[in-house]
Amino acid sequence: MVHWFQFPKFTPTDALDILVVAFLVYQFLLIIRGRRAAHVLVGLCILAAIYLAAVWAKLEVLRTILATLAPFTAIALIVMFQSELRRMLARMGRRPFFGISHLERREATQEILLAVTHLAQKKTGALIVVEQKIGLRTFVESGVHLESAISRDLLCAVFHPGGALHDGAVIIQGDRIASAACFLPLTTSPLRMTELGTRHRAALGITEESDCFSVIVSEETGRISIAAFGEIELDVDLERVEQLLTGRLERRDLLTATAMAPRSASAREQSFDRP
Repeated sequence: MVHWFQFPKFTPTDALDILVVAFLVYQFLLIIRGRRAAHVLVGLCILAAIYLAAVWAKLEVLRTILATLAPFTAIALIVMFQSELRRMLARMGRRPFFGISHLERREATQEILLAVTHLAQKKTGALIVVEQKIGLRTFVESGVHLESAISRDLLCAVFHPGGALHDGAVIIQGDRIASAACFLPLTTSPLRMTELGTRHRAALGITEESDCFSVIVSEETGRISIAAFGEIELDVDLERVEQLLTGRLERRDLLTATAMAPRSASAREQSFDRP
C-alpha cells in the first residue's frame, strides 16, 4: 500500500510560534548590528559550515573535535553575548506591546521641555514635530537622518545658530529623533500666510496634513507656540506644551484658546521670524 507524503497540518499556534521566534531573532540582530558580536556570530556560522563539510567529506578527526566542542557552545554564547542579551531584554522592556512605555514617553517629554526652555531663553529659533498615528516618512527622508535618543543637549545642538542643521524641522518618532533639517509644507490658509513667519507657517502646514504636533520657538522674540489639528496657538507657557506632548490637549481646547488669544501683537512679531 502506497502512502503519499503529507505535510503536517499548519495551525494558528504554529504561526504564532514562528512569529515570536522571528521577532526575537530580529531584536537580537538589531542589537548586534555594527558591533563586535556580529563578527563572532559570523565566525560561529563558519564553524557550523565547516562541521557540515566535515560530515559530508567524512573527515572523522575534524568532525569529532567539532562535535566535542558543540555542547559548550551554548555556555560560550551566553558569556560572549551577555551584554547584547541584556541590551535586548532592556529594549523589549522599554517597548511593551510594540509601543512606547509611559515612563519612556514621560522622559522624552521632559527632555523636549528642557530643550524648549533653553532655546526660548536664548531666543534660538526651533521647530520640533512629534509624529502621531499618521506617519511622516516622506518628510523624514527630506532631512538628515539621525535616529538617536531624545535629549536636551542634542536638540539644542541641532538648532544652534549657524549650524548645518539649524534650518528646517526636527521630526520625532516615538522615543527617537528621526531626522533634522526637514522640509515641511507651508499652510495654504491666506489669513495665516499674512500673519505668520515661515517657521510658524511650516509648523501649521504639517498639522493640516497629519495628526502630528508642532512646537515652535521664535527666533526674534523667544516666544513659544504650538500647532495641532490644523490650528496654532501663539505665546504659550511650558505647561501648555506639556499638555500637548502628553496628549491632554484636545482640539476644542486649542480652538478655544486660538479664538480668545489676541493675534495682533504676537502675530506681528512672528511675521518677521526667519525660517
